[in-house]
Amino acid sequence: MREDIRLCGKGGQGIMLSGFILGKAASVYHDYNAVQMQSYGPEARGGAARSEVVISDEEIGYCGLYQADYMMVMSQEAYDKYNDDIADDAVLLVDPGLVKEVDHDYIGIPATEIAEDVGAKIVANIVMLGAFNALGDLVPSDSLETSVENSVPSKFKEMNLKALNRGVEEAEKKM
Repeated sequence: MREDIRLCGKGGQGIMLSGFILGKAASVYHDYNAVQMQSYGPEARGGAARSEVVISDEEIGYCGLYQADYMMVMSQEAYDKYNDDIADDAVLLVDPGLVKEVDHDYIGIPATEIAEDVGAKIVANIVMLGAFNALGDLVPSDSLETSVENSVPSKFKEMNLKALNRGVEEAEKKM
């Protein structure tokens, strides 16, 4: 099993944190191998940003993505910039409040709206991550939850866990 995963959005949306959490869930809190890479434009905050994670149950010989098997998108600019190598059968997850023009089949998760309901739109990335994992079954849910708990500041732990669970609930409505 090898899964090539791309998470993208704008700098400041927590895209890099999401990739870090997913990779950590796979390799530290479960017995998969994982690599995580990230890139963002020179403007950093506000420009297109991406985090790529490769998860495998075998040794990873090539750390880059062959094609995105799974892609999570949180800005139109990021979709426009990073959609060139999506696999035909990829699971594509978008926040429809932020991404309006998509030329692939996708699943819409209103993550920003859900995050505001949870307490702050800053946790929209975690809402998306919960939905993304539920739809893709990338890592065991308890591994992802433990990774979130150990990757966010303690004063935001409860809100992030609530956001993660709300993302899972939203994804279950789409299955």
